[in-house]
Amino acid sequence: MTEIRTPLRRRPAQRRSAERVQRMLDACAEILDEDGYDGLTTTRIAQRADVAIGSVYQFFPDKRAVAQALALRNLEVFGRRVSARLAEGSFSDWSDTVGAIIDIFVEMHRTVPGFRVLRFGDVADVNLLDSDADNNAVVADRLRRMIVDTFDIQDTPGLARALAIAVEAGDAVLKMAFRRNPDGDPDILAETERLIHGYLAAHIQET
Repeated sequence: MTEIRTPLRRRPAQRRSAERVQRMLDACAEILDEDGYDGLTTTRIAQRADVAIGSVYQFFPDKRAVAQALALRNLEVFGRRVSARLAEGSFSDWSDTVGAIIDIFVEMHRTVPGFRVLRFGDVADVNLLDSDADNNAVVADRLRRMIVDTFDIQDTPGLARALAIAVEAGDAVLKMAFRRNPDGDPDILAETERLIHGYLAAHIQET
């Protein structure tokens, strides 16, 4: 997988500029929650962030780039939370991390502004995180690297394939859970964990 390129036209060199960019991302998240991706414009981002429209274009070429930066921030938050949970060391094997990872995703869906609409970017572009890979593949790759590092297991093509399938299947069923209930249908959330854990546990037995 290729290295993810920044959507920024230029990186903020000063703290004040970095804070301004974060305000733009916060504004983007708020607008996504209110009116979805179709309601997002660079003008609205500038107004909500209380910056000049020129400041938006100083760092971002268009609204897609702002959404991409927000999706990357979501991925970093998700990665930090998963990494911290894995570091607690309370799992007998790596397939037992499924419930914890799903819990983190569900909590972000409920509490992180903009996440329920954008998540990791599919609403804008299925290749928003990386032009050479779809968004779920990027998430699966991040999880694979964390699991390999945490559990000191062999990084094989079979592991990568299993995690890619698990993320793809989990994403589809979780979308179903949140379509039925804004906080996630609890029965479907439970079935998601059982489905994915069972699949990954079977993968371990076969290897």
